[in-house]
Amino acid sequence: MGSFLQIKIYRQKFIAYVIFVVAIGLTIGILTSAMLLNQWVGNARIEAANAFARVENELQYDADRIEAYMQRIYSNPGLMDDARSFLSSSAEGYLTSRLKNSHYSQPLVSFPEDVKTYLYSWAQGDITQISLHSTQYGNVVRFNNNGIASFTFGVPNMDEAFRDTLMKGFVYRKKLSDTTIGSHEFGELRFLVSSDQIFKSVQNFRLGNAAAVSASGDIYLIGNGQNQDLVELSRLAATNGRSHGFISTGVLNHIFFVSFPSTKFNFKFVSMIDLSMLIRQHAVTLFTIFLIVLTAMICVLLLIAYNMRDDALFLRRIIQSIGRVKTANFTPNRPARYRRNEYGMIARELDDMIQQLNKHIRNEYLLKIKQQETEMKALQHQINPHFLYNTLEVIRSTALVNQDRDTADAIASLGALYREIVKKENIISIGSELELLKKYLEIMEFKYPERFYYQVNVEQSLLSLPTVKFWMQPLAENFFIHGYNANHEFNLYVVNGFETEDHYVLEFVDNGHGITEERLNTVRSTMFNHDDTSSNSIGLRNVYTRLHFFYGSGFCIEINNNEEAGVKISVRLSKEVMMEHVQTDDCG
Repeated sequence: MGSFLQIKIYRQKFIAYVIFVVAIGLTIGILTSAMLLNQWVGNARIEAANAFARVENELQYDADRIEAYMQRIYSNPGLMDDARSFLSSSAEGYLTSRLKNSHYSQPLVSFPEDVKTYLYSWAQGDITQISLHSTQYGNVVRFNNNGIASFTFGVPNMDEAFRDTLMKGFVYRKKLSDTTIGSHEFGELRFLVSSDQIFKSVQNFRLGNAAAVSASGDIYLIGNGQNQDLVELSRLAATNGRSHGFISTGVLNHIFFVSFPSTKFNFKFVSMIDLSMLIRQHAVTLFTIFLIVLTAMICVLLLIAYNMRDDALFLRRIIQSIGRVKTANFTPNRPARYRRNEYGMIARELDDMIQQLNKHIRNEYLLKIKQQETEMKALQHQINPHFLYNTLEVIRSTALVNQDRDTADAIASLGALYREIVKKENIISIGSELELLKKYLEIMEFKYPERFYYQVNVEQSLLSLPTVKFWMQPLAENFFIHGYNANHEFNLYVVNGFETEDHYVLEFVDNGHGITEERLNTVRSTMFNHDDTSSNSIGLRNVYTRLHFFYGSGFCIEINNNEEAGVKISVRLSKEVMMEHVQTDDCG
């Protein structure tokens, strides 16, 4: 890479590129960071607006509840009379007046209980104090956090309990008049909506630092306790005169604030975002942007240097590509170079395509066919010959003892079976395969006289269908190895063959020992496993593999226990696939 820097024109050009790329990178990084910071501040402003709207809605809901309750008082004479009685200066006076005004024919109505039911419970704890005032004093109903009411009578109107402060809450005032005597005002109802309850609903908003500032200077910090620095910042933001802006608390420390004046009460909702804190919260994002910009600048500079270094080789590459096309030589004689232009990219893609095509033809197609042929031959010769040796030994022993005709018949069957096995053809008809199976079962009848019987019930339409040779015998051999019951006088093996609308079906059924569910699952898993090294068994696995090679997707095999006893193996052959095999055999 340093070789082109030795040339003056390239050196000056590269320095100009470096300055340009660094300037562009810094500009993009700064603009991106500024846009993100503005977006984060905008999100905080939107969050603050949503929180303030939530507070205003809560206050409006409470005002609507209070207005509805006032309508309830005016519409209920008994409740109005009890409210007038509650204005007594003592609890005794209230109870005496209440009893005096009661009527035996009407139930007593309790103003305090009604307040609790229709205001405290309805407002979900927002309204924590209701007081009824005369010109000198007020009687108070307070609710604790558990909704338990307490009463205080004869509290002077100038008492601290009635002073309006933002720390306690918001006070709604309603005049109470008796409409029966010309709208005469006999008291005033005051409803205290708790600031804690109102502002608790916005604590889950991402507000940064938030506060409510009243016109009298009271400051309620939302979720931050009493932090003196935040109190001063809240006061500065509320008295700033602008709805949003920045407050500088140092050279590098700036606070963004946004304030919203309430339309319900005389206070401002203030949200403050410390920009340095905001940057620290998103430090990972900003650092990621820095790394991306830095990486992009380095990559661009490397690409420029690489292209400048290869300028001298550009024409040679084009000439070489043209020469290869003219000679129709599409096999690359060396690895393709870096794709620095359209011509190089086309040449590389063409080389890759030819290589992949050759590889696919050689490795994925021809080798796969050869592998299947080899596996078919290998599986054909894997049949375990031990049954033949064991049967010969039984025949020999019986012949030495009895010297009867049955022994000769058994030897003849075994010889015919062996001659068919060693024949070279691998594809035969299902009828021929059944003849092989019958010879094997005849030998088993000789081996287990008066204890083993077999039946073959196969429809004529199945007998001419092509199949691979010697796959039914391993199924029957599995029965004699695992299912035959030597203590049972009637061991039966049945072969059924029939056709349905879409399939040819062969069933191999016995009445021997069944298979446990755990063992049955293992047998199925081993049989359907495509990894030939997964099991040393050549029984069902051998049969499944050979039939699958021959019939492909048009073949399936099922193994299940019979309801009464024994095992049933079902082989289904698709008629559509079998038609293709028949046509192929006819063409051959």
